Amino acid sequence: MNRDEIYRLLEKCINEERGDYGRNRYLQNRLKKGSEILESDKKYLKKLLKKELDASSSNKKIKITKKEISVPNNKLAKCQICNLILNLDEKTILYKKNWYHPKCFKEIPKDYTKPKSDNTVTKKTIPKRPDAVQVAIVASIFVIMVSSVYFLLGFLSMVAMGLGGVMLVYHLFNAHTKLFAKNKPGKKGPSAMVVFLLGAPFLMGGIILYEGYTIWEASYRILLLWALTITFWSTMLFVPMAAYSKYKEELQPEPTYYPTVSVLIPAYNEEKVIAKSIEALIETNYPKKEIILIDDGSKDNTLEIANRYKDKITVIHKENGGKSSALNYGLVYAKGEVVAIVDADTIIGKNALKEIIKGFEVNENVAAVAGNIKVRNRVNLITICQALEYITGIQVVRRAFDIFGTITIVPGALGAFKKSVLKQLGSYQKDTIVEDFDATVKLLKSGLITQGSTKSTAYTEAPNTLRDFVNQRKRWYRGNIQVLKRHKDALSNPRFGFLQRLAFPYLFLGMVITPIVGFVATINAIIGIISGDGIYVMQIFAVFIVVHYLMTALAIRIDDEEPKLLWYAGFLVVVFKQKAVWTSARRIGT
Repeated sequence: MNRDEIYRLLEKCINEERGDYGRNRYLQNRLKKGSEILESDKKYLKKLLKKELDASSSNKKIKITKKEISVPNNKLAKCQICNLILNLDEKTILYKKNWYHPKCFKEIPKDYTKPKSDNTVTKKTIPKRPDAVQVAIVASIFVIMVSSVYFLLGFLSMVAMGLGGVMLVYHLFNAHTKLFAKNKPGKKGPSAMVVFLLGAPFLMGGIILYEGYTIWEASYRILLLWALTITFWSTMLFVPMAAYSKYKEELQPEPTYYPTVSVLIPAYNEEKVIAKSIEALIETNYPKKEIILIDDGSKDNTLEIANRYKDKITVIHKENGGKSSALNYGLVYAKGEVVAIVDADTIIGKNALKEIIKGFEVNENVAAVAGNIKVRNRVNLITICQALEYITGIQVVRRAFDIFGTITIVPGALGAFKKSVLKQLGSYQKDTIVEDFDATVKLLKSGLITQGSTKSTAYTEAPNTLRDFVNQRKRWYRGNIQVLKRHKDALSNPRFGFLQRLAFPYLFLGMVITPIVGFVATINAIIGIISGDGIYVMQIFAVFIVVHYLMTALAIRIDDEEPKLLWYAGFLVVVFKQKAVWTSARRIGT
């Protein structure tokens, strides 16, 4: 089968919407230029054209010689308006998979639809129904919250739920027309959420004292009700948003265009894991990608191992300067429109790049898309709880921020950026030790949008010892405080849209307020039990545990993870629960 025949068959596949549209066009272009066809592309063609090959009795093997292709005019595409042949040397326009003359394209009426032909295969879009199990879990969470307040906890807890409901209505009202950040100027000041967080304890205290409780009794009740208010608010906001985000992602169509993606892998002393990471990227199913590994002055055999793959990837070596400098160095060599960042210990999924590109088509202002990070070394209680923590953090909390276009961390383990945006923002800075968090906040402050893709999966290693785990969390906390301090204006400047109204105050809540309140609330709960109010304390504690347990079940269902992870949910909520972000740990080479 010669090049002319293959070119025509690829055109037929495009018209019938068979195979990968971007890859088919890519192969046509290579055939047209007489370029060499790679072995992986030959295998793809053999699978794609199996029907035509089976029908041919003369030659069932694809043999492609390096020569110029000549395509008969009667087989070229036609303009969908004037129906004339589009010659190869003519300027043409591709719009919604149809070809036009530039002049004809300008004359297309807004209500124009292409007439159906007998040989056109039309795919019907069948709306998917929401997952019944997810709906049942969401309903159960709300039933438990409302019934517990009504039957167990009494009037004060109804006030707590009411305050949480007011904040929920506020956030939904702000997003009623456009669920993305609106970068509009305004008078500087704390957001309504910050006022709510700081003012709720005083309101609770006034109500409790009015009810006739003593100062001693009021002290621990204030903190417990404050924690309950925050729980009600976050649950009522995040749970339905998470379910809706999952439903919306399932309806997302395939991209109409696959841009060139430059994958950057910064590496320092990664000899135990680097080979698997490189091989996974080489095998990733994406039509146009380049892989650039930046060795940041490794003292082990990382560079030597990476050089074994020099025929398939680009390997760059530099003096040690940290991850941010390695990424900036790699950006100089990146040729793609989109830059994907992958940690050296990360193994990405087969279709991870294709799925992450879908996020850029949600809105024209999307500048970055976060991948779905999973823990692969689930070898003990510490790593299993971290795996569960990643799942709940990504599938519930991050999905809610995805709806508002304000995901605050595009992780270094797997995240994609528009290269032009990264360069305009000043690339990665050395001012913080969590460069991915800092870069994402800068992007959001510029008025752009971040999205998440849970189908773009990547598997990373988590700390498997208590010492490594504690060191990792200390590093995260220190780096997060650096970013909060560096971008503190995001708490008071309304020009930053949902970053100021929702995302940054929530980060402030999780990193500063929650650890302090959690510690003090535990002490006050013990005081309450000693004072003879143990039943009230245990009721609040039980509601908190059950709601978070169901939220964990929802996250596992959304992510299609192993149900047996639910056995660890109680330990995660009571002992382990902390803020989830992404970074590296000591490598064990699993």
